[in-house]
Amino acid sequence: MYLICVEKSFDAAHFLRGYQGKCEQLHGHRFKVVVRLRLSKLNDVGLAYDFTELKKQVGGILEKYDHHCLNEISPFDKCNPSSENIAAAIYDQLSPLFAVDVIVDSVEVWESPESCAVYKPG
Repeated sequence: MYLICVEKSFDAAHFLRGYQGKCEQLHGHRFKVVVRLRLSKLNDVGLAYDFTELKKQVGGILEKYDHHCLNEISPFDKCNPSSENIAAAIYDQLSPLFAVDVIVDSVEVWESPESCAVYKPG
């Protein structure tokens, strides 16, 4: 089994509706996103998955979040843009891009150097 990981980041603002604390106010983060793919075999070149291709796919999703207020972008106009919900949303957008033998193992979203949420299906 192979795990292929890439890391990308984006800058965005958000606020947490109904939260009792500072995060209820509009504020920003440099969100770091780590995506892990799980594959069982290598291709003819000896790669489980091309890092360059995965970075493009993840970047295409993150591009719509970068330098925006996440609360104004679907699905976060209806649910809080917590790190947990951001990770699940990225997973939901990324998973359909792959063939059946490529599994998105997990998506991590770091909102600070000390705090992250991981979405892993199942």
